[in-house]
Amino acid sequence: MSSRLPGRCADLPSPRGDRGDAARAGTFAAICPPAPLLARELTGLDPVVPELRRACAVAVERLVRAGPEIVVIVGPGPRTADWPASGRLHLSAFAPALGTLGEDPEPPLPLALGLGSRLLDEGGYRGPRLLRSVHHDEPAAACLRLGDELSRLGDRVGLLVMADGSACRSLRAPGYLHPSAAAFDATLEQAVRDGDLGALRAMDESLARELLAAGRAGFQVLAGAMPGRAPATEILYAGDPFGVYYLVAWLAG
Repeated sequence: MSSRLPGRCADLPSPRGDRGDAARAGTFAAICPPAPLLARELTGLDPVVPELRRACAVAVERLVRAGPEIVVIVGPGPRTADWPASGRLHLSAFAPALGTLGEDPEPPLPLALGLGSRLLDEGGYRGPRLLRSVHHDEPAAACLRLGDELSRLGDRVGLLVMADGSACRSLRAPGYLHPSAAAFDATLEQAVRDGDLGALRAMDESLARELLAAGRAGFQVLAGAMPGRAPATEILYAGDPFGVYYLVAWLAG
């Protein structure tokens, strides 16, 4: 796992089997939360919050239909690093019975990257992908710089940002109820809704840490990749069913 970025992808085939030159150049992004409930193995036949799962599928479908030359999955992890694109989602931490038999030659992906890869697979994406975890304490400047670097990987770059907001929205939330959580998340949602991600660049790192908002780093990577106003944005889901703020959105830069 290295921190080196690959070169530009101008000569790579599009996931649809052609160069897709008619597609508009730019950076396209989907935001989905790294929520374990997105894994059907953990919820059984009766999905939990089915509207969240549907929204994620729609967001990723739009990302794939944009015809990116490469899709970068960004999400929280134990360190800031690249992970094998062939890596798989491992859910044994949530359900030991789902552990794999024998030894897997590759280390398990962080949950966010594993869920993102599965969403891409389910969305029919077959093109090049890069998996990048970002530590939750990565400084804002480094996150913004990383986003800028990722946006230069090709003429049409797709970002799948696996990130959520605060985890302090209710008495039963992982971080209990915090008086600043609602305002923190409202600022995040409004920035995405308006397509003006300047507010994400200025997110309070200390407050994000206090609110258990591990997605702060990923949102700032997104802000670095899309420094201007996104001409097209749509919020597909916003809610806090378990005291954690989940946002699903689509942005075209």
